[in-house]
Amino acid sequence: MKMLCSKNIFLQILWCFSLITLSSQTQNHYSFVVREAQYTRLCSTKSILTVNGNFPGPTIRVNRGDTIYVDVYNEGNYNITIHWHGVKQPRNPWTDGPSYITQCPIQPGRKFRQKLVFSFEEGTIWWHAHSEWIRATVYGAIYVYPTKNTPYPFPQPDAEIPIIFGEWWMNDVNEVFRQSFETGGAPNISDALTINGQPGDLFPCSMPETFKLNVEQGRTYHLRVINAAMNLILFFSVSQHNLTVVGADAVYTKPFTRDYICISPGQAMDVLLHANQEPNHYYLAARAYSTGVGVAFDNTTTTARIEYSGNYTPPSSPSLPNLPNFNDTQAALDFITNLRGLPERYPNPVPTNITTQIVTTISVNTLPCPNGRNDCQGPNGTLFSASMNNISFQTPNIDILKAYYNNINGVYETGFPRFPPFMFNFTADFLPLTLNIPQKGTRVNVLNYGSTVEIVFQGTNVVGGVDHPIHLHGFSFHVIGYGLGNFNQSTDPMNFNLVDPPYLNTVIVPINGWAAIRFVAVNPGVWFMHCHLERHQSWGMQTVFIVKNGNSSKQILPPPPPDMPPC
Repeated sequence: MKMLCSKNIFLQILWCFSLITLSSQTQNHYSFVVREAQYTRLCSTKSILTVNGNFPGPTIRVNRGDTIYVDVYNEGNYNITIHWHGVKQPRNPWTDGPSYITQCPIQPGRKFRQKLVFSFEEGTIWWHAHSEWIRATVYGAIYVYPTKNTPYPFPQPDAEIPIIFGEWWMNDVNEVFRQSFETGGAPNISDALTINGQPGDLFPCSMPETFKLNVEQGRTYHLRVINAAMNLILFFSVSQHNLTVVGADAVYTKPFTRDYICISPGQAMDVLLHANQEPNHYYLAARAYSTGVGVAFDNTTTTARIEYSGNYTPPSSPSLPNLPNFNDTQAALDFITNLRGLPERYPNPVPTNITTQIVTTISVNTLPCPNGRNDCQGPNGTLFSASMNNISFQTPNIDILKAYYNNINGVYETGFPRFPPFMFNFTADFLPLTLNIPQKGTRVNVLNYGSTVEIVFQGTNVVGGVDHPIHLHGFSFHVIGYGLGNFNQSTDPMNFNLVDPPYLNTVIVPINGWAAIRFVAVNPGVWFMHCHLERHQSWGMQTVFIVKNGNSSKQILPPPPPDMPPC
């Protein structure tokens, strides 16, 4: 693949060289050194955690079905874990990464070798820190190429480019998390959105480092798009160009063309940009999609430049694309409900004989301010909380996988409710304040190996409705339906898409609405499920699945690796 890049500064040149990628550049071993580095954004410099000194971090390149190893060295000042988002890790939850779920964190000065087992993933996914809010700067892309001599299900692009969205805080992001945790209030919003680590032309002290992509008229570019933002679903677009989605969460989709894309934290998409306009400069821009009433959010716009080669006089400022309004729920729904799988090329039947049915509410909640305190900064002097089926997840002190494998009592409880404990009009405008307070607990859901599972995620208006991107570790799932309002068990299943639903690992549950998924539990081990809005996860909107062993040797969880981090 040929790649033309901007050469405005040395770091950007290095970044550009990293974009010139071929499938032959895959490797089976990587070293990730987590350490502090000084970075300047928005006219100020601060120390951030990085991998190998890079922000964003290094790109992993593999072929479908590969197994690789990543040695993670923690030379920073914080405990850390790394999660390989979208890698199914069959029979290998030991190195999946979420802290205190499948491992204890890697302590400063220690190393952990993580095994990544790829199966049927193909396309773009990513990796990120999975402890506290460290993933704000510790993240990077994973490119999964087809097996040798296997073509893409779309015309071969001329080049591939990472487009990784993020958020930037001028303050220490760990202090932002700590302050929110201690006060019980909402965390301070970010100061800028970023594309490949850069805020873009619209921010002070940023224009020279704005990410620039030089294109040639008539060529097609494979954008590997990742939303690594902490708390924001995003709309993004390229001025005067359409975008064609050909993959989502490392599974190919039917080609789907729009003039904008909606992507949630956790999601990755493979998108084709056809350079079919008159030679000029054009902005690629992204901004938040945020629907919560009274919920503060970063309402800035991040930009990159698409610059055509040729002889012409560029404008002093390119035109911005027409993005949907920040609260345009219909635009978001129009996009996410039109994603379709590609079963004629990649057969993957939707399970129909459901053995395990789950309906779970997903709610923002509050807890009373503890006795003796009057400084809680949640609504009406409370503490913010969040829940699934009214259980606000409490993270244990040792990891659940270790407790499960070694039969250690007292770490977690089984019996996560498979239906809401209270039935009410979940999306009503006014709800009793008594519904605000969840139970606390470390409750897990146990599945037999081979269970066919259907989950309906029901959004609620408790405290306040908002969209929720729900991510499941260890699996992809068929997204068979969406809707607004309360899920109707009698009528809504008649409209489920059982023919060509998208096969994702992260699903957007619309504000005061629902989403339905199905999967087959054929991956033994402990697997995390949570909202990928970081503030909601830290408040307790998460749970765990334990998938029991099957009968054959290839259906049994193997022993842990010898260098598991100690607790």
